[in-house]
Amino acid sequence: MTGAAVAWPLADPVALLERSIAYTLGSLQLVTEESMDRATPCRGWDLRQLLAHMNDALGTLQEAAMDRHIALAPAAAAPDPESDPVAALCDRACRLLGAWARSGDPEGIQIGGVSMAAGIVPAAGALEIAVHGWDVATACGRNRPIPPDLAEELLTCATLFVSDADRPARFAAPVELSAGAGPGERLLAYLGRGPRL
Repeated sequence: MTGAAVAWPLADPVALLERSIAYTLGSLQLVTEESMDRATPCRGWDLRQLLAHMNDALGTLQEAAMDRHIALAPAAAAPDPESDPVAALCDRACRLLGAWARSGDPEGIQIGGVSMAAGIVPAAGALEIAVHGWDVATACGRNRPIPPDLAEELLTCATLFVSDADRPARFAAPVELSAGAGPGERLLAYLGRGPRL
């Protein structure tokens, strides 16, 4: 990517981030200590590992809002074995949203020395947060679809952010669906997730 401005199709990426966080906070309420070792739709990760990844991702998004840059290789904090990962994640999500709400309209955010247009980072974060919220609910054995309006906007993000170069390292190949699939199913399928584990 270059530092050149790009036409951004979403009117308010921070509002999109807020809706994704609200959805995911609902999924986090399903987590129990017994569910922590369950497999998730993220290949090779159990629920405990997924929650740790989500916490790291939210920390990176908060760094972007506050410092206007993202390190390419952020230092990973060692998890506290005594902490409640769900409570920590809920707290971090609220702090993240507050940071972006206060950030105004940034001129750009530096990612590895490249300036990204305003809106890209919170929109990418919204995509990751909501899809992992679905992953959490699925690991807990619950069918909790991403709301259709939210999924439709996130599908727009996904088609901008996820390319063939991201497969199979970051995302599996798209999953085929019937013609009548809704926006949530289409979003998950585009990211290599079927409707069930």
